[in-house]
Amino acid sequence: MLGEADRERLAGGWRVWSDAEDRLVLAYRPDVFDGTGFDAACLPTLYVTRGRRSRRPGGRRTLPPDAPWVVTLFLEPDVSAPAREFDSPEAAVDGALEFAAEFARGDVDYRSLYQVPRPDYFDRLDELTGRTD
Repeated sequence: MLGEADRERLAGGWRVWSDAEDRLVLAYRPDVFDGTGFDAACLPTLYVTRGRRSRRPGGRRTLPPDAPWVVTLFLEPDVSAPAREFDSPEAAVDGALEFAAEFARGDVDYRSLYQVPRPDYFDRLDELTGRTD
């Protein structure tokens, strides 16, 4: 799904976690969210999938022919940003790379996605992304 030129455009801190024909997974700073400093479940992750990502592993999904390509940022299994939809896998990859860049610049307001604030976690994300507000 990701071409070599796309890999070169990937924002700092992001790593390709999985790259398949029908799904792309990008992970932010897996060196930090490794289970020792921060819970690995808090690893910021971008998913590119055709149709919305299923919460249940396994099984086959039946998608309509016009199902959009979707980019979703997960901060934890049950904490995600609103999904962004695209008409093609190429547009979705471009959208994911832009979303990754926004996050790396500190332009994503991750605090607003949480119902229960996590101040220590937010402070560390601020440090990693350079966010100042």
